[in-house]
Amino acid sequence: MALFTALVPVTSTRAAPAADAQPQPLERLFDNAAVSEDALPCRADFDGHGDSLSARDLAAAGWTPGQALTVQGARLTWPLRAPGEPDNVLADGQDVRLAGRGDALAFLAAGTGGAEAGGTGEVAYEDGTRSTYRLTVPDWRTGPLATKAVALPHLNTRAAGQVTGRARLYVVTVPLVAERTVASVRLPRAAGVHVFALAVRDSGLGWTGSWAAATSGEAAVGPWSDRTVRLVVHTSVGGPRVRLRFDNTFAAAPVRIGSATVAVRAAGAAARDVPVPVTFGGARGVEIPAGAQAFSDPLGFTVPADAGLLVSFHLPDTVTAAPLHRLAVQRSYVSVPGDHTAESSAAAFTTVLTTWPLLTGVDVSGGPGSVVAVGDSITDGDRSTADADRRWTNVLARRLLAQGVVPHYGVLNQGVSGNRVVTDGYPGDAVSTDQSGVSALHRLDRDAFAQASARTVIVFEGVNDLRAGSTAGQVVGGLREVADRARARGLRVLAATILPCGGEARCTAVVDAERAAVNTWMRESGVFDAVLDFDAVLRDPRLPRRMLPAYDSEDHLHPGDAGLAALARSVDLRLLVP
Repeated sequence: MALFTALVPVTSTRAAPAADAQPQPLERLFDNAAVSEDALPCRADFDGHGDSLSARDLAAAGWTPGQALTVQGARLTWPLRAPGEPDNVLADGQDVRLAGRGDALAFLAAGTGGAEAGGTGEVAYEDGTRSTYRLTVPDWRTGPLATKAVALPHLNTRAAGQVTGRARLYVVTVPLVAERTVASVRLPRAAGVHVFALAVRDSGLGWTGSWAAATSGEAAVGPWSDRTVRLVVHTSVGGPRVRLRFDNTFAAAPVRIGSATVAVRAAGAAARDVPVPVTFGGARGVEIPAGAQAFSDPLGFTVPADAGLLVSFHLPDTVTAAPLHRLAVQRSYVSVPGDHTAESSAAAFTTVLTTWPLLTGVDVSGGPGSVVAVGDSITDGDRSTADADRRWTNVLARRLLAQGVVPHYGVLNQGVSGNRVVTDGYPGDAVSTDQSGVSALHRLDRDAFAQASARTVIVFEGVNDLRAGSTAGQVVGGLREVADRARARGLRVLAATILPCGGEARCTAVVDAERAAVNTWMRESGVFDAVLDFDAVLRDPRLPRRMLPAYDSEDHLHPGDAGLAALARSVDLRLLVP
């Protein structure tokens, strides 16, 4: 984690709330103005030093007053306030009226003290019980870009007018007690912590994740103008209704989807039947603000298990960069100009695409919930056969469907090629050629905890950290944090041991010794609910630093199809049950 130099903290001038004060809606407690017009920066003072957010920059990002913002599965609202008006509250023990039932509280917040700040608050439930939570919020100037909801290109200052600088806002979630309805929330007494919005995140009850892909970064695309993108995805479980999730994560500007459809795939870009339109709040399309996401309305559409779907969406504006998943190991398609979302024919889709832009999830109604695999290129399916759905998670999903002992969980593949446990590859902001994602620690909430009805998390990472010079101790510390955070969310958490990679250029004897130390810790520490010993499954008994040749893709780092299938077959399915 980054260390920050402490500056003078901003404190609230509000008197401490009376012990018998009634909870109030958050907006009635606003006591700080964070947003100013560029020409009138003196009308806001976010940080106590005369600096503020630019109303123009916020509007350019799609964060307009009263705008609904869904981030990490939580539906929040940017305050309906004019520039210069109070639009946030400095957390000082206030009681906020809030209702709802879900898996987490979501705070749209930022710190202004120069370093991350926080404190302990309390949740009151309708049944009279209470629970405490710990809120930690990064600083608006120095916090990590990898976890920000949005970053703005300027700061408005009283001393120098508008200056260039990255102003960050964050969505931070804390767990709630399961199956209890929230009545109110007491904010922590936390110097310099500003709260703009607060919501209960829905846990996805009634939905099961069937397919997912993690955003590996924002990359240059196209450019696409008046084009239809038709993505090929493969379901794990089926259901009678469907909803789609699109993410504009890491982006600096909104993206507009003019229309979208879903269809069962026949072959290539051709649909079995006429694609069915989805809606967004009753509308054909949706504009997704920077850093936010959009869920389609539930649609009565029978999604088959273990089958190909076509998700098509029209981009009416010019798109030169987009958040995407780089390594799809699956061909998708882009059309000639026009809205071709409703066409079952493949004729208009003349360009092949090997990434998954914008689309991050397909949920189906019903079902027992999902298993989420957080991993690197091995989970992502690198070196598996393209267009064949032979990732180890695909094989695991088929095993679940074929048996009757444990529930038929959805299996969500959140692997990112090149990903690490503790270090960011993609910097978390702006267009980059590095598409190895932010670290597992930085993406855990978005890619695991926020998934629909997640039940169990499998973490299968660490080899890239070690190959890049991290120590076993650093990887162990990161994995321990993953386990602690998952367990705090009420999730079952499993770890998979790191595979041998002897023979690969960066997998030296020193790296292998560190790998062995991490694996020994996994097996013996008891930190995880269970350990999947993938190392033991694939290693060569005669040369334990290497994979068995039959399982090696021949690059000595990634298993081939046979090795990936062996990993999936080795999983005791009973270990997946919470």
